[in-house]
Amino acid sequence: MTTAVSYDPRLVRAAMAMNANVLHEAEPLLRALLKENPFDVRAIRLFAELAGRIGRYTDAENLLRRAIELAPDFTPARANLALVLYRTNRASEALEELARVTAEDPDNAGTLNLQAAAYGRIGEFDEALALYAQVLKDAPHQPKVWMSYGHMLKTVGRLAEGIAAYRRALEIQPGLGEVWWSLANLKTVTFSDEDIAAMQAALASEGTTPEDRWHLDFALGKAHEDRADARTAFAHYAAGNGLRRKRLPYKAEDTTAAVDRTIAAATPDLFARVSKAGCPAPDPIFVLGMPRAGSTLVEQILASHSQIEGTSELPDIALLARSVEGYPASLAALDPQALHDLGAQYLERTRVQRRTPRPLFIDKLPNNWMHVPFIRLILPNAKIIDARRHPLSCCFSNFKQHFARGQGFTYSLQDLGAYYSDYVRLMAHVDRVLPGYVHRVIYERMVEDTEAEVRALLDHCGLPFEPACLAFHETERAVRTPSSEQVRRPIYREGTQSWKAFEPWLDPLKAALGDVLAAYPEAPPKWM
Repeated sequence: MTTAVSYDPRLVRAAMAMNANVLHEAEPLLRALLKENPFDVRAIRLFAELAGRIGRYTDAENLLRRAIELAPDFTPARANLALVLYRTNRASEALEELARVTAEDPDNAGTLNLQAAAYGRIGEFDEALALYAQVLKDAPHQPKVWMSYGHMLKTVGRLAEGIAAYRRALEIQPGLGEVWWSLANLKTVTFSDEDIAAMQAALASEGTTPEDRWHLDFALGKAHEDRADARTAFAHYAAGNGLRRKRLPYKAEDTTAAVDRTIAAATPDLFARVSKAGCPAPDPIFVLGMPRAGSTLVEQILASHSQIEGTSELPDIALLARSVEGYPASLAALDPQALHDLGAQYLERTRVQRRTPRPLFIDKLPNNWMHVPFIRLILPNAKIIDARRHPLSCCFSNFKQHFARGQGFTYSLQDLGAYYSDYVRLMAHVDRVLPGYVHRVIYERMVEDTEAEVRALLDHCGLPFEPACLAFHETERAVRTPSSEQVRRPIYREGTQSWKAFEPWLDPLKAALGDVLAAYPEAPPKWM
């Protein structure tokens, strides 16, 4: 006879509130439970999930580790910990936890799906694809797993199979907005009348979730843009961005303040005093700037060189910066050994991404522009490439793009303009205090005179020219960004002008950009 497990009614109510996403009702119930019994591992686990839902991942991790300490065989808590580790860009650690979870619960499709995603995060694509295939063989009617499988197939360049996986997901769940957006995001799929009708029907359905709605709006925006209906396309883009913006805590003034602090800390005196500090390894090449500015193109060109390995958008610089108490004001207080150790930590953390013996590798996280002074201090021999694109072209391309995570500034034209201005402001400061340190690639110039720009780029990296860098679209490698299919084609000019059809609606963006718009691409305005 099996003994029934009893649950405190408050725990049940908290779980129901969590399922309904009414977090403010769940929190006091869980706090009361844990005040009475701080060893209730089920309540601890649920409270950790609540913390994770609102982005408090450190709290979530600490709570889950406490639950596992109290109950080492509490498999659901270990699975939750693996998810937190994955979401905080510690895929290798997540895989260690998942190995124990799958040993205890080998048939859990959700766990296998996360395990596949974690393998993909560290570049183990064959293992990831094999796991997805295993899950879908045993449970073929899971649309989100088909979608994840499609993502991975797209990443490794198996486009036709990726599209087929996306279409299979839609056969199972026609209103799954993220799949429609995934098809649109390939930039190579043209939607049929039937596709558009299906998306519009899903958008009109009362049961469609907000998340599905914004994905559908972004996909419909792309569909109507392809048909040269800029007015309808912009209406969908604006609607999708509006919905997404409501769910995000982004504040433009926070970015402005962070840039102010970094400029104040990054003084000529600081760099003069620690010019020989940091880890001397020349391995990393950082390609950074705004998203949608051509950074994936620059990465693909560089990764076509025999001495350079392409990896992905790596989170490690930002994580290391956050580990420095009082950052960035405290940079001046770090001694040479501390700077050296931080650089060495970066190399050690990113080693899991290396797959070849090539001596140099690329870190292509665009947002690293915020940490260029930090990079210079901890890795003085690293190369910095700033990929820059026309402000209106770049910002509107971001406005059309739905990012899976991060990039909260992209869902408002005003926020985009302010962010672009802050980025230019900090990079102008770096140019003043570290002349020649940053090599700037202007996207429009790369399009017009590719060979000259590629030669200049390689020269900055101290490398000889190789013809393969001009045939970058023939390079076979995994590409994990929205531009994955674009860089598998020869360079094209159409993208430099596509924003012009939408110019009647871009006044808020122009106003936020201010003098930066008029100055592009020459020297920044004098006030910078």
